Amino acid sequence: MTRTFADPVAVDDRLQVEKTPVKKVLNFAEDVLEGLSSEAKNLPSVYFYDRKGSEIFEEITKLPEYYLTRTEHDILRQNSPEIASYAEGDLTLAELGSGSSTKTRMLIEQLIRKQGRLCYHPIDISETMLTSSSEALLTDFPKLTVNAHAAEYNDGLEKLADADYDQKMLAILGSNIGNFEPEAGRELLSKVRESLNEEDLLLLGTDMRKDTQVLEAAYDDAQGVTARFNLNLLERINQELGGEFDVDKFRHRALYDTEQGRVEMRLQSLERHQVRIDALDQSFQFEEGEEIHTENSYKYSPQSIERLSRESGFEPVDFWTDQRDYFRVNLLRPA
Repeated sequence: MTRTFADPVAVDDRLQVEKTPVKKVLNFAEDVLEGLSSEAKNLPSVYFYDRKGSEIFEEITKLPEYYLTRTEHDILRQNSPEIASYAEGDLTLAELGSGSSTKTRMLIEQLIRKQGRLCYHPIDISETMLTSSSEALLTDFPKLTVNAHAAEYNDGLEKLADADYDQKMLAILGSNIGNFEPEAGRELLSKVRESLNEEDLLLLGTDMRKDTQVLEAAYDDAQGVTARFNLNLLERINQELGGEFDVDKFRHRALYDTEQGRVEMRLQSLERHQVRIDALDQSFQFEEGEEIHTENSYKYSPQSIERLSRESGFEPVDFWTDQRDYFRVNLLRPA
């Protein structure tokens, strides 16, 4: 008997999770040693997200100053029906860095309403997150199937390119592209372009350039939650590498560089002192006022979005924004 999407199907029968071994294992100790030994001290932002850091970031997304998450959510809530209208028949929704797939739910709902069914292809490095979020989605959407891929971005994109889908819409939301340096962002989108066919689409979230005070407040809130998030990086070094950082000797700073169009997060030493890290068998000297660069978050103008798109092999199709044009969700197609 042929099963239709109108029939009830168990969650387990609609879920496929494939895992590609991670080729490069991050080495916290090596990266800390390299960053703190550099003339301009730095620490990779990827290490923000230990368990405590992830919990603090969830707090950040709910802060009044941090407009990014709720603004993108509102844009998708209001415009998902129009976005779904670009589906030409049996479209598959894919997502790079899917995480909990919270905002994607609105697109899933509208695409199922339009098509009667949907295949969702999330790509994320965390197999645990992929499985739990996919099971939650399948419970809520009986006409959804999920082909999940736990992998690094490049491996996930290769898998997506090999999949036999009629049409794909790949979503990169949350302004994730803004955490890449410009050249790396172009390289990523060029890889995305290689995984898509002429009829496919890219949905890209971008945080827009705006008033300096608004941007700096979003990354340096009045309650000090973002400061805790940044300083937690030093706490993680203490806990995992036997570091002796006194976090009270550092302060969080967030500055908007208007020329480069990015918010820079830093940790500034408040006095001259040394910090021992046992796992590295080394001490590091900090001068008063010296900074550790921890993150860049690039912001976009309409012109820079178009330039990024075209240099990566795409052309703009449409975009949706909020009343203040704080954030945009851009629809692109392969050029």
